[in-house]
Amino acid sequence: MEPEGSDAIAGSLRRARSAQRAWRAFPVRDRLRILRRFRGILAMDAEVLCRSVSLPNRTPKDTIAAEILPLADACRYLERNTERILGPRRERYRNRPRRLGAVTVEVHREPRGVILIIGPRSYPLFLPGVQTLQALAAGNAVLWKPASGGFQIARRCARLLEEAGLPCDLLQILPEAPEAARTAIRGGVDLVVLTGSTETGRLVLYQAAETLTPAVMELGGCDAVFVREDADIGLVVRALMFGLRFNGGATCIAPRRVFAARGCYSAVCRGLADAASELHSIVVESRVRSRVVGLARAALAGGARLLHGNLEAENGPGMTPIILADARPEMELLQSDLFAPVLCLVPVDDDDQALAAADMCPYALGAAVFGKREGAESLARHLNVGCVVVNDLIVPTADPRVPFAPRRRSGFGVTRGPEGLLEMTVVKSIATRERGPRRHLDPPGPQDLRIMRSLLEMSHGPTLGRRIRAGFRFAASVVRRLRGK
Repeated sequence: MEPEGSDAIAGSLRRARSAQRAWRAFPVRDRLRILRRFRGILAMDAEVLCRSVSLPNRTPKDTIAAEILPLADACRYLERNTERILGPRRERYRNRPRRLGAVTVEVHREPRGVILIIGPRSYPLFLPGVQTLQALAAGNAVLWKPASGGFQIARRCARLLEEAGLPCDLLQILPEAPEAARTAIRGGVDLVVLTGSTETGRLVLYQAAETLTPAVMELGGCDAVFVREDADIGLVVRALMFGLRFNGGATCIAPRRVFAARGCYSAVCRGLADAASELHSIVVESRVRSRVVGLARAALAGGARLLHGNLEAENGPGMTPIILADARPEMELLQSDLFAPVLCLVPVDDDDQALAAADMCPYALGAAVFGKREGAESLARHLNVGCVVVNDLIVPTADPRVPFAPRRRSGFGVTRGPEGLLEMTVVKSIATRERGPRRHLDPPGPQDLRIMRSLLEMSHGPTLGRRIRAGFRFAASVVRRLRGK
């Protein structure tokens, strides 16, 4: 049965594809002028945009800091760097195999076509907004499918882009219902970019597989924080408290697991217990709250201890942030994707034990490391995650230079940063023969096998002597071929 509105969505897809054919021919500089105008309009429209966000635990200041300002930063980054990132690359001539003669190679990046961007509820403007700007800058058209509650701000953003000069029909805002995404995928988009839960990712991938549509998946997380013995404990406590408060815990890269060296573990626990009094009740969906409380109780039964929080039934939609100490990495609470303010502390002997404990979790979105720079960066390089922040938390990932590349159950592909822009394109290679013989076009001859064998050894033989002797055999075989023997 076709979902309601499927004809309208199919029409949106047709109009977007028609508009994209003209848009891809636009010079990149002309596209970027539109983005520059959009950035200025965005800055002046912040108050209206804030009113379009309907999220609990959010103030207008939070929306500006978490969504509008980083979106404007990303826009400016595109203005300054898109031409360089997407420009054609000419391969160095000296790297060519000599047997191919005078062949030049150029690599071009071309737009994919129509991109379906499926946004999350937690950040309805920033995350799909950056992806939309990158897709447009690369020459694509966009179907933006907002999450529940995100339609108004998506539509407002689209109107600001039109006001800045974006051609009509190039950006289409779809309904919030999941059926809208299914209909668009079935209609034949060229790329799906999803930011959402792991379960949503499975469903979308199943649908995309039916049409062999490529996809970029930024899914759930259960991020780890590593606290080395030489870390600034005051900074660690401030950062973890921020992670519990920020966006009401509804952030995919919020801290969930803390692996602290035994030398500083007690100090981290004491610091969090003392600071927890500043935490207030946070609005969390009832089903999420029930799951968190159930998993926390199971962790307590398994030997963890409660540092802060209330595991009894709470009246209203609020939830007191939960902090557990002495947790173990194999506990289900430490292996779950939870959009709620919960933190679990695990003591570790050293970096190796911390790495092994962290790898027990199937999610690999991001991580943070606290400690003196040299050791912290060394540990960061060994982490099996897509993005690591050293001596800070969450906010540096909004830097427009930072690509986000989840791993394992957290997804795949790249969003944001230069690599995220490249993800919105496909590769075209152009190899041009300039001059020289084209012996491969001639009919086969009796000397061909001998020529190929000597050419292979002459080019790649293990010793200089072997290569020289093969060179003589190669020359002799070519001479025989030229003489017709």
